[in-house]
Amino acid sequence: MAEQTAPPESTGVPGAISAGPPGPAAEARPEKPDAAVVRDALGVGIAVGLSGFAFGVTSAGSGLSLLQTCVLSLLVFTGASQFALVGALAAGGNPYTAAAGAFFLGVRNAFYGLRLSQLLALPRAVRPFAAHWVIDETTAVTLPQPTRRAARIGFTVTGLTLYVLWNLTTLVGALGAEALGDTDAWGLDAASPAVFLALLAPMLRSTTERVTAGLAVLLALTLLPVLPAGVPVLLSALAAPVVLFLMGRAKRAPGTGDEDDAVTQRKKGGRRS
Repeated sequence: MAEQTAPPESTGVPGAISAGPPGPAAEARPEKPDAAVVRDALGVGIAVGLSGFAFGVTSAGSGLSLLQTCVLSLLVFTGASQFALVGALAAGGNPYTAAAGAFFLGVRNAFYGLRLSQLLALPRAVRPFAAHWVIDETTAVTLPQPTRRAARIGFTVTGLTLYVLWNLTTLVGALGAEALGDTDAWGLDAASPAVFLALLAPMLRSTTERVTAGLAVLLALTLLPVLPAGVPVLLSALAAPVVLFLMGRAKRAPGTGDEDDAVTQRKKGGRRS
């Protein structure tokens, strides 16, 4: 997690979190009972943690050993990246390409950390350990909390529950892969990506975000049959700069409000001179 550069400003409620300078719209939200935060965190941690079984089965079916599978869950601990890695390897992809695809999927956690570091304001000694738990699920539980205390509880309970369950079910899944037979027939490799999409969908609030996500999916599906495994995931990241470029051009196009405002300002400046 990134270091905190400045303490968040107060909203007027003890321990409350503010994302920016106070204003008319920045009203403090009421505090949330600790029990409610724990309940929400446990719900997410248990639901997602159990899908570690799917990863264990998929990883073992992809040819990874029991040790390799468990080490991935212990040290990487970001489900979508883990599934991307073993999926690319199972499809015969180059190990370096597979690792690159998994890496770029995991980069999103660094951006989560920039925001969570301000909300949680953890002691420096704790931050390296907390950074390992900065993932989609802990972020989804932490961000909506109204106070720093609630955010810390939500982050800790979600991270601990998910980490323990994910690793335990990974072990069970890897051990039981042989008993299941053909692991591809079960479709378990889709479990974690489905959970990831379910968490991501509510966060796509703006048109730009929805268009970017849609274009990324379209690119990945289009390139999947023609490129080596792992490469479509990397190239789907091009959706973001493409959408931003097109939206920038649309704003600068003739007849847009931005250009009209600029022309008006120039005319006013000419009259003053």
